[in-house]
Amino acid sequence: MRKVRVVTDSTVDLSNDMIEKLQIEVVPLTFTIDDKVYVDRVDITPDEFMEKMKQSSELPKSSQPAVGQFVEVYNRLGKEGFDIISIHMTGEMSGTVCSAESAATIAEANVTVIDSRFISLALGFQVIEAAKMAQKGKSIDEIVKRLDEIRANTHLYVTLDTLENLVKGGRIGRGKALIGSLLNIKPIAALSDGVYTPITKVRSYTQIVKYLTKQFMEDIKGKTVKSVGIVHADSLDLANRLKESIAKETGITDIEVVYTTPIIATHTGPGAVGFMYYVE
Repeated sequence: MRKVRVVTDSTVDLSNDMIEKLQIEVVPLTFTIDDKVYVDRVDITPDEFMEKMKQSSELPKSSQPAVGQFVEVYNRLGKEGFDIISIHMTGEMSGTVCSAESAATIAEANVTVIDSRFISLALGFQVIEAAKMAQKGKSIDEIVKRLDEIRANTHLYVTLDTLENLVKGGRIGRGKALIGSLLNIKPIAALSDGVYTPITKVRSYTQIVKYLTKQFMEDIKGKTVKSVGIVHADSLDLANRLKESIAKETGITDIEVVYTTPIIATHTGPGAVGFMYYVE
């Protein structure tokens, strides 16, 4: 049986140490701010990106990897003797998984492409498990079956601090955003089956923490928590408040807090927090 290697994209929000340790191949997306192109996770830090985005009148534009980038990675790994499982951010938000699928049909390697139906650390849950199983010598079929289980039991919630990026992206009108900011509305949405689904609106950080903590308690009732992650876009204080609340209510302290990739921050705007976990 051939060895398996895992490929993903740069929206995965995993640390470089984790990527190296588990021998994960990351194919980066790119984005453009003020006519300059940057490679995600390579050319600019999240802090620098956030400053540029705040100052730019237009929303940064992100681009999926070209088919050729995937083909190059797949062919190299194939020549090294690997079968490949390529796991990517939800196809509802990016054409990345389509690029990977197109590449898989022309690459000289055995490639299985998976739409994770998630982003960020929720994508990371699947990538980490696949890479660990690959290192233990598990087959593609065994890994795919396990990923189906993780996907079915993953929850992801996101809260926005500003509606400005929705305006810049043409998703809502400025009048609606102005009303939202005057009322201090903070929308909370779930990523359900790969699609953002608004679930409620609150009016303070305290209410955000309270709502997400309560939701977490309901989702984990009678189950084992396997992994929890919090990501933020220039909102470390709120992320830490949520982490502390979860720890206080459940005793769970092994919660990673990371600064999300610019690709995701482009859509959420500054002040956003993503809360994700999977259970069994």
